[in-house]
Amino acid sequence: MLNLGFTIGSFVLSATTLPLGILMDRFGPRPTRLVGSATFAASCTLMALASWDTKVLSPLIFLALSLNGFGGICLTFSSLTLPNMFGNLRSTIMALLIGSYASSAITFPGIKLIYDAGVSFMVIMFTWSGLACLIFLNCALNWPSEAFPAPEESSYTKTIKITGLALDHKITGDRFYTYVTNVGQRLNQKASSLEENDLYLSSQDVRGASENTREKSVPLRKSLCSPIFLWSLLTMGITQLRVIFYMAAMNKMLEYIVTGGPEHETVVLKQKAAETVGFYTSIFGGLQLLCLLTCPLIGYIMDWRIKDCVDQELSGGTEGIALGDARDGVATKSARPRYRKIQKITNAINAFTLTNLLLVAFGITCLINNLHLQFVTFVLHTIVRGFYHSACGGLYAAVFPSNHFGTLTGLQSLISAVSALLQQPLFKAMVGPLKGNSFWVNLGLLLFSLLGFLLPSYLFYYRARLQREHTSDWEGPLKSPGSVDL
Repeated sequence: MLNLGFTIGSFVLSATTLPLGILMDRFGPRPTRLVGSATFAASCTLMALASWDTKVLSPLIFLALSLNGFGGICLTFSSLTLPNMFGNLRSTIMALLIGSYASSAITFPGIKLIYDAGVSFMVIMFTWSGLACLIFLNCALNWPSEAFPAPEESSYTKTIKITGLALDHKITGDRFYTYVTNVGQRLNQKASSLEENDLYLSSQDVRGASENTREKSVPLRKSLCSPIFLWSLLTMGITQLRVIFYMAAMNKMLEYIVTGGPEHETVVLKQKAAETVGFYTSIFGGLQLLCLLTCPLIGYIMDWRIKDCVDQELSGGTEGIALGDARDGVATKSARPRYRKIQKITNAINAFTLTNLLLVAFGITCLINNLHLQFVTFVLHTIVRGFYHSACGGLYAAVFPSNHFGTLTGLQSLISAVSALLQQPLFKAMVGPLKGNSFWVNLGLLLFSLLGFLLPSYLFYYRARLQREHTSDWEGPLKSPGSVDL
């Protein structure tokens, strides 16, 4: 019964993200965050009031828990648009936020210590409600009414000193003439915004406003039917089922390792199993903090070398000459430019390959009935739990328009929740016909998890196609021996 409640609760929590995502794409994250913080504050207040007179006000707990779950997911979901403010570190910040959400369970031991120290439950809940009110106030004062635009969609300018614009002395002949011509055309286009010794250029000006318009006009159905999104649904559904099943069946799996099955149970073994399960469960709960510590790694992988990329080939046949680091405004020479879109796909391949390898390693350790090895299983489970959400969020933010992010993430969460419902019959099979032995269930899930490599495989194919397109359009010199491939 408890496992069924866990299954239903997990499904409801994930399923609510779809309507939230649609509303957030339509109205922006600010209304969602205001409603979420107000609801969360109300839930904490109701819990405090219910503890004042439990015999009379205990029914308020059910309403309070419902409001608490809804408010919490609103706050979490609206926070996922905040990383757009951090430019090339967007995926790293998103991974950090997801890691903090995944490791939030670590706060409960702290609350228990405060309660055991003599602080009343009512004071704790009112304090939590006050913190939620601060979130509401911060959102009302600081959050914009519109959604945070993605870095490639934002329209901003950077001040670049014209004295810092330098030409490579090795550029000669026709290449020098072509390059100077293109720079001169840009200067003429921006003549109205020149100030003394200053040149105002932006990444949007270089690419042109038409690209931004095209991206914003991409229909939602195109994103929903894209192969990348469809393959991500399969990968995320498999991973969610694997992670949720272990969380639901962990106690029974530990009991089986200690007792060896119902036919070998004795009073002494049952007592030992209860003590062992309690100890290992506390260790598992404490290790959830690893989500916060390890998630930035997958975000760093998703952001790898993004700041060194260009958005597209420079017009006018510049033959491999690209504006270099925008921070100092120095023009650098590259035998072959590194394109932003291709680099994003490359980073996603690396992130999902690493996550799937860890998921396979986790599945292998689940097959081995060794108590000490379970510590490794706990660590792998915690890392994978944070990695696959962060990698998926980073992928959606990287390849889809920002005004589709909420809907795509919500639909993905809903599909993953539906697939996670399968853990209930698997759990019934484990404790029923299999008599507590999880080997065959874990073996099936291990083989099933190999399908997760289909997403990075498709991304590899998609990247190769993009590289062929850019290579056919690129008319620069042959690649030098010391250059780096994409």
